[in-house]
Amino acid sequence: MPVEFKGIIDEHMAVRKKAGLFDVSHMGEISVKGPEALKFLQYLTPNDVSRLFPVKAQYTALTTVKGTFVDDLLIYCLGENDYVLVVNAANTEKDYEWILSHKGKFNVRMENESDCYTQMALQGPKALKILQPLTELRLEEMKMFGAGWGSIAGEKVLISRTGYTGEDGFEIYTLSLKPERIYNLILKSGKSFELLPIGLGARDTLRLEATLLLYGNDIDDTTTVLEAGLGWLV
Repeated sequence: MPVEFKGIIDEHMAVRKKAGLFDVSHMGEISVKGPEALKFLQYLTPNDVSRLFPVKAQYTALTTVKGTFVDDLLIYCLGENDYVLVVNAANTEKDYEWILSHKGKFNVRMENESDCYTQMALQGPKALKILQPLTELRLEEMKMFGAGWGSIAGEKVLISRTGYTGEDGFEIYTLSLKPERIYNLILKSGKSFELLPIGLGARDTLRLEATLLLYGNDIDDTTTVLEAGLGWLV
């Protein structure tokens, strides 16, 4: 993911006024499955994972015994005792090893599937109009942090109403070996809406403007959940 395509300001304003498409495949995905997967995640994270049902996402954190961050992340419930954790790219290996070190006697299995997933984010006020013609999912009925399995360009995808910009939008996950078909079709669908590809620079300014935290910058392993203003996670 480059720092910019057309320019940080142009890309930032495109997301705020129209729409932008991010390739965020650098993010990490860790699967947690097994008879005690829910029990294990309840042990690891402060939020109530039992509130999740297939298919739904939850923002939460991995925390130390002192309440400081190992990482912040999204948990997706894909089915009964079947979860995927979406973690910050730079923390993927650290998170995986930390989770593994806390497995103990829990009857679960874990796998770092980051190399298998492609992740894209379509964000902005025109995101729904751009994406809806491409999938059979009824996106207008999808609530925030809701998700569903569908297809785009004949490829199986998981679409969630989530994002990192402060705008309405969707994140798209696929295990397809041809993810560029999905990316290019979204760009084509968004051409009449002046959709732009977005780089890391605008991704950072957008999340800053929306007061969304970045691990390693705003929070780290010395920051508590309460100090980060995320007491509602506990």
